[in-house]
Amino acid sequence: MWTNHPVVGFDTETTGVDPTQERLVTASVIVVDHEGATRHYWLADPEVDIPLQAQNVHGISTEQARREGEPIGKVLSEVAELLSQHMAAGHPVVAFNAAYDLTLIECELERHGLPTLKERLGHEVGPVIDPYMLDRSVDRYRKGKRRLENLAEHYGVADDDSFHNAEADVLATLRVLGAMLRRYPELAHDSLAHLMEIQQQAYTEFQQFIAGRNGRQLHGPLPWPVTA
Repeated sequence: MWTNHPVVGFDTETTGVDPTQERLVTASVIVVDHEGATRHYWLADPEVDIPLQAQNVHGISTEQARREGEPIGKVLSEVAELLSQHMAAGHPVVAFNAAYDLTLIECELERHGLPTLKERLGHEVGPVIDPYMLDRSVDRYRKGKRRLENLAEHYGVADDDSFHNAEADVLATLRVLGAMLRRYPELAHDSLAHLMEIQQQAYTEFQQFIAGRNGRQLHGPLPWPVTA
């Protein structure tokens, strides 16, 4: 089972909400294996001003990023190298709303003239596990919000989390995934390739639903987890 191998939690905090345009500010990677958890954390200087709205979310100001952050190219290279090494070994990257974080990383790598994850891997980005998309697959018609804090409550693993901090969000995401695997053990016995398929389907259906509410039509399947 894929759960017998390392899993790689991943999250970012950025300058805004558009993954194709925003810049990386912080990143957290937590590798969980049979020996425990290994934590990696980066604060980058994004080389642009951090809008106040984004600062109010993650608490990193432009001044702090410039004073304490590492060069953005160095951070992107280290993050991409770590993620691609694990993906190449078949270890899933676990990210909540992975389409945002992985699209952002690919766009940032390309923007700075660095090899993308896809280029490093030689194939599409993956394997990826996104509890947000998995939850939409296994409990499709449940009403209510499905933000990370909502899922932590729903699956009974909320722990006074400080959301919108990259490392705290990774830890919460990994707890949510663990609770989902206990509730739906068939997910642990499924293949990563099939889980990628059902997550892409959930993403496509959700985006089509949103488009329909806005009077638009989308034809699937849509690309996922990198959407640009």
